[in-house]
Amino acid sequence: MRGTILVVDDEPDQLEVVKTILSDAGFSVAITTNGFDALKLVDKSLPGLIIVDANMPKMNGFALCESLRRAPATAGIPIIMLTGLTGNLSRMNGLLHGASAYMTKPYKIDELIARVNELMKRSAPPSTARSAA
Repeated sequence: MRGTILVVDDEPDQLEVVKTILSDAGFSVAITTNGFDALKLVDKSLPGLIIVDANMPKMNGFALCESLRRAPATAGIPIIMLTGLTGNLSRMNGLLHGASAYMTKPYKIDELIARVNELMKRSAPPSTARSAA
């Protein structure tokens, strides 16, 4: 396994698709359907990366990003906002609220995996990078 990824989306079909894609790419994947449950999961175990939808009931992805960025323990976790909101304003809002990357649905599987790998590599602790040299 190459690291744990938390996927947050209120659409069960989307959760299963993303979980399968990432599992097939060698990642351990946890899933949940809303921001409140995501915060509870993150409190128990810090993931290496979080993928979040923007439009969800209870707590949307923008609010979840803000909450994660405010907490010292989660401030550095990369977040990909993966959403059906395609407008420039939504993209800007996602990034301003703390997303590390913003991708729209539908997405290309290879692009999603590449973005995950890039962000996971970038956020790896320096000791990991030094020991690999």
